[in-house]
Amino acid sequence: MLTLFCRAQVAWLNFKTRFENEDGVIATEYIIMLVLVALAIIAGATYLGIKINDKLSSAGDSVSGIAP
Repeated sequence: MLTLFCRAQVAWLNFKTRFENEDGVIATEYIIMLVLVALAIIAGATYLGIKINDKLSSAGDSVSGIAP
């Protein structure tokens, strides 16, 4: 049981120091974050554009029957 506790403590310390130590941050990590943010923006803009297009098309269809 003591061995399990010691291994858990070592694992926790390794996990904690990995996130506290930021000297190893390289440009690749920033590029990956930039790509993920860009993909999220593109996906959101595409979804929003499709929804706006659907609303405008339905509005245009309902108005086209009224005008002579």
